[in-house]
Amino acid sequence: MTQKHLIPLLLLPLLTVPTVQAEVKLAAVGQVSGHYQDMSARTAGPLESGVAGNMLGGVGSGLAYAGGNTFLALPDRGPNANEYNALIDNTTSYINRFQTFNLALAANPAYDASVSGSLPYILSPFLIDTTLLSNKTPLKYGVDGAPALNAAGKYYFTGRSDNFGVGKNSTFANNGRLDPEGIRVSADGKSVFITDEYGPYVYQFSRSTGKRIKAFTLPAHYTAASLSAQGDMEISGNTVGRIANKGMEALAITPDGKTLVGMMQQNLAQDSKKYLRIITIDIASGATHEYAYNLTDGSSVSDILAINNHEFLVDERDGSGLGNGDSAVVKKLFKIDLDGAAEITTPTIGSGTPLVSKTLFLDVVAALNANGITSDKIPAKLEGAAFGPDLVADNVSKHTLFIACDNDFLPSVNGIDNPNQFFVFTIEGADLPHFVPQSIAPLSGDNHDHG
Repeated sequence: MTQKHLIPLLLLPLLTVPTVQAEVKLAAVGQVSGHYQDMSARTAGPLESGVAGNMLGGVGSGLAYAGGNTFLALPDRGPNANEYNALIDNTTSYINRFQTFNLALAANPAYDASVSGSLPYILSPFLIDTTLLSNKTPLKYGVDGAPALNAAGKYYFTGRSDNFGVGKNSTFANNGRLDPEGIRVSADGKSVFITDEYGPYVYQFSRSTGKRIKAFTLPAHYTAASLSAQGDMEISGNTVGRIANKGMEALAITPDGKTLVGMMQQNLAQDSKKYLRIITIDIASGATHEYAYNLTDGSSVSDILAINNHEFLVDERDGSGLGNGDSAVVKKLFKIDLDGAAEITTPTIGSGTPLVSKTLFLDVVAALNANGITSDKIPAKLEGAAFGPDLVADNVSKHTLFIACDNDFLPSVNGIDNPNQFFVFTIEGADLPHFVPQSIAPLSGDNHDHG
């Protein structure tokens, strides 16, 4: 479906922050054109902005491993970069969905370790399926905001910012708006868990049908009481809760399949800047625990990935790079450990709040620079991260780490191609000595709602 070759990675050690990695190497780079459409033919008609409703974009907002060579890629709320209606922040009736990809690696027969830019593997992303997200009972929509595809027992979530109930707060579970950002697969392979920025919400959906199964209840201090279709008005109208477009960006699931771990993109309105919340959710009971994380290099957090049941990688980044018209500076993965970390119980955090300790694991910008990818070619929004299947490289079994970008549904920016991209790294076992892969049962049958 796509082409993609690029460059291998030799990571340069950082001098400013301690690092735990010894051998992390770029193995492959793949891409999918931003001009393609996905498999939801019935949503292909133009959205309010004129953009096709099934544009294959933004697939790196979230990335989840689903076993074998299968990954689930999550777009966010859809195309809203084209200005057409500022009263709803240019959002559209794009129906939320996830994409199922085959991201198999093949040995590169032309690989030459002595040649800069030569990679040991070839990655050819192949789209397998598109699954739309819906609810079995009616949702709250704005004026003319209900999707035409709605039918009895199937009411679709969309990205339109005015699709919420009048007088309802941001975490009202039947608001029709959804801005998906994090995705993980259940241990039995039958469900997906998705976080968003509008609520923030943490929802469980059927992986095969896309219908919502469950909404998890978050502590009240995550909730914004006053809603607006315009993000700036929401920010000015609330002193408590998530700030607009900076909700629950990141999501992990522990390898035992029992706990979800979410992270806010930025601080809550009542919290000090750069103080972010980590929240663990027991899937069976819904019980939650919170921890505090401090941004040190980037302006936000985009994903969190489980190494084992208590250690995680956190994707901290800036907003610069390809797609933003400038050069990337900060795209870093930090390693944290919640084992023994101080739990927070206050509705406000800031100076003096006990923090989760962090150690630099991988400087992605430095790594890609070292392999010939200049900073202006590194995507601004490297947002999705997932461990993939182990493979044998240089006669050694290694872990794989896939990182994907959100191209904001912009196939090109100022005449420069802006595809969906995937970067694959190999990691020596010594770098992650306590790594535990998630075991996911295969999903049988195909009842996916393609639209």
